[in-house]
Amino acid sequence: MANATDILVIGGGIAGVSVGYFLAEAGCRVILVEGEERLAYHTTGRSAAILYRSYGTKAIQSLTAASLPFLEDPPRALIDVPLLSPRGIVLVARSGQMDRLNAQAADGVDLEMIDPTDVAELVPVIRAERFRAGLLDRHAVDMDVAALHQAFVRGMRDGGATIRTGAPVEALSRTKGRWLVKAGGHLISAPVVVNAAGAWCDVVAAVAGVEPVGLAPMRRTAFMVPGRREWSGWPAVVDIDQDWYFKPDGEQILCSPAEEEPSMPCDARPEELDIALAIDRINRATTLGIRTVRSAWTGLRSFVSDRSMVIGFDCVAEGFFWLAGQGGTGIQTAPAAGRLASSLITAGEMPPDQIRAGVRAEDFAPGRLRRNPPS
Repeated sequence: MANATDILVIGGGIAGVSVGYFLAEAGCRVILVEGEERLAYHTTGRSAAILYRSYGTKAIQSLTAASLPFLEDPPRALIDVPLLSPRGIVLVARSGQMDRLNAQAADGVDLEMIDPTDVAELVPVIRAERFRAGLLDRHAVDMDVAALHQAFVRGMRDGGATIRTGAPVEALSRTKGRWLVKAGGHLISAPVVVNAAGAWCDVVAAVAGVEPVGLAPMRRTAFMVPGRREWSGWPAVVDIDQDWYFKPDGEQILCSPAEEEPSMPCDARPEELDIALAIDRINRATTLGIRTVRSAWTGLRSFVSDRSMVIGFDCVAEGFFWLAGQGGTGIQTAPAAGRLASSLITAGEMPPDQIRAGVRAEDFAPGRLRRNPPS
């Protein structure tokens, strides 16, 4: 016999646990299933953990802004440590990159154009002579991703939700107004399924017989190199063309080639060439002289064609809700995205404060991605 619930959430990363928390808070019976043996095994657990308000499309930026109240002052019952800590971020550009830097300055939030000498004052290892200008965001912050994820998990459990790991979805079908789901040997029945499976969202849709949204998982590698404790206050430094970035992390430096290489959904692993390219680019831009890599990892960031998220009920498949396509912004938008998804599911409308903040549900609706959306 199937276990009956109000909502079944598929995926235990930041998307799944955030919507699960808000649904449980709203009084829904929630079961969350995760295919891996532990939650946040894939992209969430491999995030570079920086909140940059100008990152992503205007629609994504609105979700980031709407997430700030939660991130800056999370519920005390869920967490008793700060989720955010000062960092700052500076985008740097060579002469041939100034058009992109100026475009980012026009599209971004509270960005300050600075000279290369100013960049070098902030980050003394920068070779100022290689650059034409920098774009500084003094408000960018580091995020405690593990603490945020665990806060949502705690909130789910406090709200009576059930979380099952080691439970990959094996079958998904709709009958008599409910979804019947087989996951990890469990049979679960629910009128609503939330597809929050990260890079596997289109795979889950295919199992359910639902048209995919065209999700494109992209590789992104990061690695740690030796640093110094006295460098810990530097801002993150990012090439405006996203060819590389680095930021201090305690006594180490987190580096990345910032690549976007298409990939099948998988447990992604670093490639030596990607790391070597990043080291070469960062060494040319700085005096760091990187020679040693202490650790490396790769995650998958998933995008749809317009690079905004997909949040909403499928326009054909009844009771099938999408929460997908977070790209590199899933952590910083999680509170607002999870709450928006919960409100659309339970009330059929947006939270009033998000409307006032400029969030528009139509910017995330799955129907915008269909070749022939229903009239």
